[in-house]
Amino acid sequence: MYDRPYNVSTLAALGWNEARASCFAPYLAQGLRPGRVVSEHRTHFQVTTADAELSAELSGRLRNAADQRSDLPGVGDFVAVRPSLADGPATVEAVLPRTSALIRQASGENRPQLIASNVDVVFIVTGLDGDYNLARIGRFLALVHESRAEPVIVANKVDVADDLASQLAGLRDLAPGVALEAINARSGSGVEAIEAYFKGDRTVALVGSSGAGKSTLTNRLLGYDAQATQDVRDHDSRGRHTTTHRQLFVRRKGGCLIDTPGMRGLESWGPTERPSDDFSDIAALAGECRFRDCAHATEPGCAVRAAISSGALDPARLTAYTAAHPRRR
Repeated sequence: MYDRPYNVSTLAALGWNEARASCFAPYLAQGLRPGRVVSEHRTHFQVTTADAELSAELSGRLRNAADQRSDLPGVGDFVAVRPSLADGPATVEAVLPRTSALIRQASGENRPQLIASNVDVVFIVTGLDGDYNLARIGRFLALVHESRAEPVIVANKVDVADDLASQLAGLRDLAPGVALEAINARSGSGVEAIEAYFKGDRTVALVGSSGAGKSTLTNRLLGYDAQATQDVRDHDSRGRHTTTHRQLFVRRKGGCLIDTPGMRGLESWGPTERPSDDFSDIAALAGECRFRDCAHATEPGCAVRAAISSGALDPARLTAYTAAHPRRR
C-alpha cells in the first residue's frame, strides 16, 4: 500500500526528524504508524499521521504501564498508532521520548498535568493592559525553563499600554537574556517579526492568562479564524476562556502552533532544592557583582549572569528572584 514506510515529507511538517524516526524503528516492524497528537478529549485523542487524522484510544497496555497521568499521551506527543481494524478504533500503543514537556501542578490537585510536549519555543503572551503582571510572567518563565523549551515574552496590545517604555523595561529586567517581542495581534503590528521562531518546522506553544490575546494571535499566525475570540472586561482586562482545550495546528507557512486555555493560577511541578522564597544563592553571587545596585540585567561585571553563563546557576532562579523582588522605577 505504501512505497516507503511512511510519508516523511508530510510528517516533517509536524516536526518529524531523523532522531524521532530512529526512536520509532522498533514500532515500524510491528506494523504501527507514526503520528502526532493534535488534540485530547475525555475518551479519545485526535492523531495526525502522514495519511490522515485519526480518532484513537489508548491501548490497555499503555494505560496500565503509566505511573501517572502525565506519562500518557498529550497534545504535541509523537506516538505509535495501530490502525483500526474493520470498524474498531485506532489505538495509541506507545509514546516516543519527549524533547520537552510543559508540566504544571493540576489545579487543586497534587499531581502533574501535561500542558504540551515536544515544544521548541514557548510564547509567554501578556497584555500590556490590566493583564500586565510581572509576578505571573515570572511563574510562566520558570515553567518554561523547567520544560527545556525556549521562552519568548510576547507583549501584546501595545496600542493600549499605560506606559509602554516602562512596561517593556520591566519585562527586560525580569528576564535578562530572554527574547522580548512587542506586538498588536489584532492589527498585526509586530507579528511578522515572530514568524522567524517557526523556521525549520519548529513547534511553538502559546501560554498566558485569559484575555492576553492568545486566540487572536493564533488566528493571525495561522492566517484564518481557527479560534473564537472575545473582548475583555473593561475594568480589569480579564477575558473569558475562549480556548477550552489544547490544540495543535499545522501552519501553512511552516511549523506547528499549540494554543492553550488561559491560566491565571499557575504552580510548576517538580522537586525544588530550597523554598522558592529563599534566594540565598542569588544574594551570595550578588555580593560579587561589580556594582552594588546591580540589576543582573545588562550591567558589566555581573556575577549572577556569569554564573548562569557557566551553568552554575539555573536561569529559572534569577527569573523567580526578579519576580519576587521587582525594582522600583
